[in-house]
Amino acid sequence: MTRQLKKVTVGMTVVFGILGAAFLGAQTPRVRPAIVGQPLPDFSLPVLQGGEIGPSVLKGKNVLLVFPRGLAGKDHWCHVCNYQYAELVELEQKENIRQGNDLEILFVLPYSREMVGEWVEAFPKQFKEIAEWKNPPDADQLDEQGKNRIQRIKKWFPKDYMYEAGRVPTPFPILIDAERSLTGGLGIFTTEWSGSQIDQNIPTIILLDKQGVVQFKYMSQNTFDRPGADYLLRFIRRMLAD
Repeated sequence: MTRQLKKVTVGMTVVFGILGAAFLGAQTPRVRPAIVGQPLPDFSLPVLQGGEIGPSVLKGKNVLLVFPRGLAGKDHWCHVCNYQYAELVELEQKENIRQGNDLEILFVLPYSREMVGEWVEAFPKQFKEIAEWKNPPDADQLDEQGKNRIQRIKKWFPKDYMYEAGRVPTPFPILIDAERSLTGGLGIFTTEWSGSQIDQNIPTIILLDKQGVVQFKYMSQNTFDRPGADYLLRFIRRMLAD
């Protein structure tokens, strides 16, 4: 084979390789940052409780995707995120909100199965800590700044939740995104925030309608500006009424 023919053959191989990659990419849309009014590409992830969540499971349902921060520091899980989880669990237990609103609620964490299990196991300790923050034994001896801090904590965590070790309720599928295929594609995964050098989510909430179109999106590193469970439920019900 002449040198010129070899060059042509190599060139054609590269061109067909690029076209093939482009074709495959067109067949399997990559997850990109969620935009309100646009559909979210399909995804499939393993579930902590067993099995896998994919398009066939979610078809025809409204979907509330919750991305907790997860780790806020070394061996330290975000308390605000876990409080939000408890709020939604309470609503589900009292009002059966998923069945009543054709809704699925998914929590997504960017860790291995083992670490996601540790996130769940940390709940009893975390809610005990919140209770101690709200009711310290030396409350009467605190200065004005200390008393104001307690009032802020009570405002941030108005309800009291207590869980027993090994008995944390898990009514919602907890998704394991160890490869960050979803959190990375959405631009949610990060390794740093406010000086904490740790793998974590940027706290995010995304609501999809039954067609998979994004109807609501919250994304913020400020955990205390997060919409509460009651607000989210009201928004979902208004969406269904339209």
